[in-house]
Amino acid sequence: MAGISQNTQTTTPEVSKGRERTAFLLLAVVLAPVLMTAAVAGYGFLIWMSQILLGPPSF
Repeated sequence: MAGISQNTQTTTPEVSKGRERTAFLLLAVVLAPVLMTAAVAGYGFLIWMSQILLGPPSF
């Protein structure tokens, strides 16, 4: 198999850096706020449902 190249790097550093920047922006601008909003909404829903089932908190 002398004709098969063993080069594992198929992208140039510029393309790789651009893809890394795009991935960072996707994670920082889109995914993190969506996940945090879902987490806060889920926690609020959990509290709301517990108050429906168990009643409001009392001292």
